[in-house]
Order: sequence, then structure tokens, then C-alpha cells
Amino acid sequence: MRQKNSPKKFIFLPLIILACFLIFNAVFFHEKISLVVFLAFILANILITSYLFKLSSDRKLLSLLKIEHATEQVNIHNVEIQNSRELGVALRFKITRYNNLKKIIEDLNLSLKTEAVIQVLSSAVYSLISDGKGTVLFYLVDNHYQKLNLVHTLKDDSDLVVLTKEGDIFDQWVLRHSNQLIIENLKNDFRFDLESVRLADVRPVLSLISSPLISRNSLLGLLRLESQKSGSFNQDDLRFLALVTDLGAVALENSLLFQKKQELAIHDDLTSLYTKHYFISRLKDEVKRCQRLDHYLSLMMIDIDFFKRYNDKFGHIAGDIVLKKVGSLLKDALREYNPLLCRFGGEEFLVMLSGLNKQKALVVAEDLRRRIENEIIVLRRHDTKVTVSIGVASLPLDTKDEDELVQKADKAMYKAKEKGRNQVCSI
Repeated sequence: MRQKNSPKKFIFLPLIILACFLIFNAVFFHEKISLVVFLAFILANILITSYLFKLSSDRKLLSLLKIEHATEQVNIHNVEIQNSRELGVALRFKITRYNNLKKIIEDLNLSLKTEAVIQVLSSAVYSLISDGKGTVLFYLVDNHYQKLNLVHTLKDDSDLVVLTKEGDIFDQWVLRHSNQLIIENLKNDFRFDLESVRLADVRPVLSLISSPLISRNSLLGLLRLESQKSGSFNQDDLRFLALVTDLGAVALENSLLFQKKQELAIHDDLTSLYTKHYFISRLKDEVKRCQRLDHYLSLMMIDIDFFKRYNDKFGHIAGDIVLKKVGSLLKDALREYNPLLCRFGGEEFLVMLSGLNKQKALVVAEDLRRRIENEIIVLRRHDTKVTVSIGVASLPLDTKDEDELVQKADKAMYKAKEKGRNQVCSI
């Protein structure tokens, strides 16, 4: 600034000196100067000085504008640099997320068990989206009752209790619309009644994202992430969650089909009890365990008396009803003993009771016989009743071999039939 002002001083400095010299001569040497010339000279100096001052001000203003413009450009560039850095961080974060998709797929392919698939999907979104914070809820859809069942949770607060095991209003919204849901701040989301949410569950939730698992137009379940803080999730998080659930839906469907196939392989189609092959396999393992631990084990062989009469009188469909009813009665009557139940073939059932000696098994068998005898079964609008003959054999009192144990229970059952049926016998 000093260099810019110095030329102006050199321009009007001689004029000022000359004016001072003339005034000095006029005063001290009484030289006569024309008043008009003097005033003109003074006016000229004023005009020149004003012009130079304006010129200096304009140049100063121009300099300030240039400085302001340069500062503005610097700020713009700084903002652009900051945005570029943030974009770079976001891109690296996204790359890290999407690179993990390969690992998720590999982990999903490691097992066909439903529990393993659920664990992989829950852990993936919990670490990649929530960064190990908040809560993850995994629901499976019960298509028979059209409701949700909470099957898995991950949470950073070990004291947090999820009371809504069948989902809350947010989960019902996803179930009803079969679409993704994001809530950035529940207090500002007018789709849901905040007071109803508080009454339904005591755990605080302010933000969440949820996505359904849909395969071939069938809703299998939903995966939800929630936080007690607002603004914990954004649209990128929801898109990534939807991508994970799309991948997971196929794996989940495969696991559910595999699980159903396994259940069909070991369960009787009609009664849902275990098949003979599976029962014998479990019996061998249980006999070894009981022998090692010196525990009791008892078998009950059960046969429906005069079952052929029901088929002949009411038809085979009625016979199936009787078999299902007896199977259901076995489950209910023996529930407290944690039995292993099997449809052994035709109208015969086999029951394994671990930990029960022969004396106790005979008492349980007699209670079971009476309960079946007193149960009314409606066949073609007729109230009917069935009876059963039960044979009991126990380990180690009767034998130490699983095959012989089955044979002795079978012999005891035939003994009951020979004695008139509707009885409990042992060898």
C-alpha cells in the first residue's frame, strides 16, 4: 500500500511548495499577485488533490475487492477439498462394505442350517452398518398364523429386554407392506404414534431401518436395526441392508427347505412323531449314554386295540384321525417326562423314557392307558373311544442291549393283547 501512495505525493508536492513560495513572497516582499490567479491556482490544487484522492480510494477499493475475491476463492477451494476428503472417506467406507458382500456370500454357503444363516446375516449388518452399536432383531414369518417370531437378537446393552416377540407396529408395517422402512427420528415421523410405541415396549427407540427377506414373492422374515439415538441410519444404510437381505433371502429359503426336508425324513407325515429308523438310531445313542452314567431307561410299545374295525366301519380317513389323535395324546400325557415318541408302524407306537425305572414306567403307562380310554374321538359325527395295549421293558433290569429291549417291549405288548387287551404288561 505504501508503494502505491508514493507517486501521488510526488505529483502534488511541487504544487504545494510553489504555492507556499508565492504566499511567502507576497507577505514578506510585498509582491502583488492577482487574486484571480491565486484563487485559480488554489482551486486547481484542490481539484488535482481530490482527483488523486479519489483515484487512490478507487485503487484501494479495487485492492480490497481483489483480496475479498481471492479469500472467497480460497474458501471455495477449501470447501471443495473438504468435500472431496469426505467423499473419499465415504467411498472407502462403501468399498469396505461392498467388499464384505463376497465374504457374506461365502459364509452363507458354508452351512444349510437356518440358525447359521440367521447368525451370518445378523452379524454382518450389525458390524457393517451399526458398527457394533444398537440392536439387531431377526424375525421369521409363521405363514400358518401370519405372524412374526423373534428368533435372534444382537445388542450392545446386555440388560436390554425385547418384550415384543411377535414384532411391534414398525415390524407389522414392514410385514403388511412387504417393503423397507427407515425412521431417522421417531419424534418427527408422523406415520407412527409415539405414545403407542412407548406403551408397547419399554425399550427406547428413536431411529431404525428394517428390510423384509423376500424370495419368489414369499415373505420369509425381516431384519431390523435400531438405535436409542436419532439420526443413526441413512438411506445408504437402508440400501445396503436391502442388498444384504436380498442375498440372505435366497440362503434363508434354501435353509428352510433343507430343514423341512430333514424333518420330513425323520418325522411321520401323519402323526408328526419320529420315524422308526430315526428312533432306533437315537435309542442306540441313549442306551450307551445311560449305561455309561448308570441311568435307567424304559420303553413302552403301544398298539391300538381293534384298529382294523375303525377302518372297516368308518373308512381309512377315520383311521388316520384315530392315529393322529393317539399321537397327540402321547405328546400331551407324557410331556413332563421329555419322551422320544415314534410311530413304529401301522397302529403301533414306541416311547422311550430316559431316567425312568421299570416300576415308575409301569405307573406312567397305566395312567396313559386310562387317559386314552377316556378320550372321546368323533368319527363321522359319532362319539367313539379307543383302547390300547401297552408293553413295558426297562434297562438294565430286563436287558442291556437296545435291540433286545425293543423285542421285550414288543413281547410284553402282545402279552397284554393275549390277556384281553386294554392292559399294561411287562416281561
